Formats: sequence, C-alpha cells, structure tokens
Amino acid sequence: MAQKDKIKWDKKYKETPSLLDNRLPSKKLIQIIKEVKGKNILDLACGAGKNSIYLAKEGFNVDAFDISEVALQSLNKKGFNNITTKQIDLEGFIPEKDSYNLIVKTNYLDREIIPHLLNALKKDGILFIETYMEHKDNEKPPSNPNFLLKKEELKSFLKLGFELLAYDEFDNEEYEIYKMRKQAIAIKKV
Repeated sequence: MAQKDKIKWDKKYKETPSLLDNRLPSKKLIQIIKEVKGKNILDLACGAGKNSIYLAKEGFNVDAFDISEVALQSLNKKGFNNITTKQIDLEGFIPEKDSYNLIVKTNYLDREIIPHLLNALKKDGILFIETYMEHKDNEKPPSNPNFLLKKEELKSFLKLGFELLAYDEFDNEEYEIYKMRKQAIAIKKV
C-alpha cells in the first residue's frame, strides 16, 4: 500500500472531520442509476461513502474501497449491511473480470485503471466516472496537473463493445470550498 497516500488521506479526514459528514450523492449518478441491471456495485475511492450510502439505500450490494482507514471506519459506523468496505491502494488494483453491474469512481483520477474497470463489468454493466478537469474558471490550483482531465478526455475511454449513456461537463457541488469544473461519463458494456 502507498503508505504516503494512506497517511495523507487519514490526516485529511482527521483534520477536517466535516469531510466525513453525510453528503448528497453525485447528481449525475442519480440520473443513470435507473439503467443499472443487477445488484453488484463497486465504489472505488469511496471516501466517506456518499455514493455508497445512496446506492445501499437503493437496495444495491456495494463493495466500497478506499485507501483511508479513517474514512472506511466512518462509513462502517453508519451500519449498512449491504456495504462491504475494504482498504486498498488503487494503484495496481485490478478488479475481478465480469463481476460488477456498476462501477463508480468519483473525484479520483487514475487513467491506467480504466481498462481494468471496463473488463470488470458484467454484460450490460455500467462504468460511471466523475472527476475534476482543467478549466480556466477553476479556483483551486492543482497540486498535480495529472490529476485533472483534459477537455472531453473521458470520451477517449469509450471502446468498441461499449455504448455512451451520458456525458457532461459542469461545475462541482455548491458545498465545495473551491469552484471547479468536472466531467462525468456513463459507459455501458453491450
């Protein structure tokens, strides 16, 4: 495990406990959930679990993975029997092939994992990604420009055998400290 990343995120959650508060799920995720066929979901880099909690309340079985032990402990305390948490380092992580009906990855950019996520989808499975992008109106300077998408970059991950369900570029949530632009995409395995 990338000990440096674990320490960074655990510290961030400890120093800013409001990050562990209940938050609304992704609006874009709510829009595509009706397209999901099946109950097995993977929420990668789940953090405190805003999307995992929403999906569990909708009756799905959620594997919620994150590097932060602090975030996962907070999520576990919320008492959802249909959320299984696991502490993992996403760098080098390869999920089992043909195992999920929906994979959710928000606010975390790792371009190398995306082909593995596409392989982990069952037939009719959906990959949903939402994260930050480069934009002139962003208020927060990036710590690493590799963590920001280029304009329409998520569309470049659409491969043969997959259908584009939704794509959008938009401003982040109102409760965030800094205004940032985001991209979201939903891709279905056909």
